[in-house]
Amino acid sequence: MSLEEASRQLEAAIHDARVSFDCILLEELDRAHVNAITARAAVDAAEQAIRVELERKTEEERERSDSSSQE
Repeated sequence: MSLEEASRQLEAAIHDARVSFDCILLEELDRAHVNAITARAAVDAAEQAIRVELERKTEEERERSDSSSQE
């Protein structure tokens, strides 16, 4: 996953949260519930993608630091 994927997931979460909100107003609670769950799943996927990118950057910085200290 990449940061682009995280962005897409967050956009999907926004959409699903809005649909859920509208469904609540329309008293379509089953549909609201489903969309709230899918919004949460998209947020979780985005968070995971961001975490992976942070770990990758931390590892790159550590490797850069290690190689410069060996010189």
